[in-house]
Amino acid sequence: MLKALLFDIDGTLVETDTLHYEIWRKVLAEKGIEIDGAAYKRRISGRLNPNIVKDLLPHLSLEQQTAFAEHKEAVFREQAALEPLDGLLDCLSWASDRHLIRAVVSNAPKENAEFMLKSLNVTDAFSLVVLGGELPHGKPHPLPYQEALRLLNLLPEEAIAFEDSPSGIQSAVAVGIAVVGIASSHDPAELKKLGAAIVVKDFADLSLMEWLSQKC
Repeated sequence: MLKALLFDIDGTLVETDTLHYEIWRKVLAEKGIEIDGAAYKRRISGRLNPNIVKDLLPHLSLEQQTAFAEHKEAVFREQAALEPLDGLLDCLSWASDRHLIRAVVSNAPKENAEFMLKSLNVTDAFSLVVLGGELPHGKPHPLPYQEALRLLNLLPEEAIAFEDSPSGIQSAVAVGIAVVGIASSHDPAELKKLGAAIVVKDFADLSLMEWLSQKC
């Protein structure tokens, strides 16, 4: 029986990849590194910042890597003008009416997660926020979803995850949680191949609510 909906933030609650890509492209260019959209999706999207910067700028010291990532995210918060993905608020209301637990499971830095949830006016919609950066491992490791299930005292089959990135889908699937792939930035076929049970463009897709209703 379905008891909880678990949501990623970036690219799932809100389309942020376009802005993240532009900022990463700019700050990396300042370091002499050029990236295109394919490289962004492959090496950045959905990953933890420490891993991204260590991968792309291994010559920097740990302190320099941390400062670089913090600078990038500060620019993001300064420039972001966020709107919830189409149908999100209706989906959250639908879940509330059915007394389903709603929680966040994200790789976003804490400051970004708090900023985005507040900007979208959905902070109170979620009873729990699990952040990969505060755990020994983030997505695609299964630990973030394992921790969410532990804290909520749920079995994998009692939850559904909403994810837009390969790393997020891999994390949830590894735990045995059914995944709704949100194709806001990645190819739908890729998300399906990674194990998403259903793939939709956004929460307004009528097939999504039909599918969720069958799980209750």
